[in-house]
Amino acid sequence: MKRKSITGNKKAGLMGWLLNGPYLIYSLIFFLIPLIWAFWLSTMDWNLMSEQKTFVGIRNFAGLFSDSRVKAAFINSYRYLLPIVVLCFAGGLIIALLVSNLPDKIKGLVAVLFFIPYLTSGVATSVVVKYFFNYNSAFNTFLRDQFNLNINWLTDQRYAFAVMVGIVVWKMSGYYALFILSGIESIGDDVTEAAMLDGSTGLHKLLHITLPMIMPTLTTVIVLATGLAFGVFTEPYLLTGGGPNMTTTTWQLEIYNTSFTRFQSGYGAAMAIASAVQIFITLRIINAVTDRLNRRFGW
Repeated sequence: MKRKSITGNKKAGLMGWLLNGPYLIYSLIFFLIPLIWAFWLSTMDWNLMSEQKTFVGIRNFAGLFSDSRVKAAFINSYRYLLPIVVLCFAGGLIIALLVSNLPDKIKGLVAVLFFIPYLTSGVATSVVVKYFFNYNSAFNTFLRDQFNLNINWLTDQRYAFAVMVGIVVWKMSGYYALFILSGIESIGDDVTEAAMLDGSTGLHKLLHITLPMIMPTLTTVIVLATGLAFGVFTEPYLLTGGGPNMTTTTWQLEIYNTSFTRFQSGYGAAMAIASAVQIFITLRIINAVTDRLNRRFGW
């Protein structure tokens, strides 16, 4: 019996390794090896084309502390983080609540319509926005003629950052709404009926019943929105180039420009590692806060 048990355990273990093998190979090729190569590259001075590579040790990392572009990218990461997470969360929640109250016949169709912006190419969206806020666009012409407002949307730092955030929130709110909607739909009818009998409706029901019962889903949305805020690239790259005065620049934009425009690949790799460290620490803090909230509500 012991031999059969040991043989069975070995077969189960082998089957587990076989099933996980493709993912492990994928992680090795597309994550572990590039990560090791990035650490190696961060210690080099190399322009990606020359055969000559110069070892510089930690000089690339030391240079990050005095680089104004790095400082701007670091600060802007948190400037993007707060409005994107809050607005995507609020927008997704509002959309999910509205869709959940629709008749079942059209609920799926409306949910898909809100999901369409997420499927839209970021490049196409940025091009449309660029023409919409162009100086001679119909929108700006209307503002000048009717309200005597002459706003430079993409060259004035007061408005450029808001435009970047607005594009991201518009694009992603419907996507996160699907997560929240699935959580709301999973709440049993018995809970809803009990809440109605107790007189819990409207805002009271939302705060004391709906949100606590979908807290794991909300945690997922917050974590995904955090990653989104740190990954902004297409919009500032195409619309502002990181300006004006680096108010819209991001880590990804600076890494791209450093590595592939200025051909300082080692310094760009050091930037990427610094960005990864910032993201990791921020996510750990957010996870700690959301874990406490989950435990408070019994999850």
